[in-house]
Amino acid sequence: MRGFQGSGVAQRHMWELVKAGGYVMWPIILCSIAAAAIVVERLWTLQESRVIPKELTSKVMQWIETRALNDKMIAALEQNSPLGKVIAAGLANRNRPRDILVERVTDTGRHVVHELERFMGTLGTIASIAPLLGLLGTVIGIIQAFNDISSKGSGDPRILSGGIAQALITTAAGLCVAIPALVGYRYLRGRIEVIVVQMEKEAMRLVDLLESQRSGD
Repeated sequence: MRGFQGSGVAQRHMWELVKAGGYVMWPIILCSIAAAAIVVERLWTLQESRVIPKELTSKVMQWIETRALNDKMIAALEQNSPLGKVIAAGLANRNRPRDILVERVTDTGRHVVHELERFMGTLGTIASIAPLLGLLGTVIGIIQAFNDISSKGSGDPRILSGGIAQALITTAAGLCVAIPALVGYRYLRGRIEVIVVQMEKEAMRLVDLLESQRSGD
């Protein structure tokens, strides 16, 4: 029972803070929900086992060396993972000159990187605008405080409490959203850069193997 009561008190306290912060709190709350959803979704999507499956390149190279490769394998490879899509593009153009082969792999890689960076612009925007929304709430709260002074006088300090509370709460809320969003954005950016470098290495290994096999033929 005490646990439920404590939870209810915390929820009421949180609701009071939201109300005291004014209507600017609602876009800040929406930003926090969107940022959390993007970070969780990207962390799931950017798992190494999903993007760059282990032994995938080695398996493909074995297919090439044993000449077991066919169109059905390439189609399945394209649906396997982002790395599989890049490798499939190279295999589909394996009989073309090296410059065209590299061009197709690079073009497919750009599309794959674009998919890896999905929602990153939105996350970066949230990290930028959340403190600005907090600042907007601060300005609105100060304006409210001055309006209260002009209409009711400055004799009672409680007159200022509503505007000052709104100013402080929205500033704190904006920073509480912006800081984790910025940390998540930087981490995910770094993760994507590492993945892209690994994919480039694997793609070049494939191109070199295809070229050497063609020269041997």
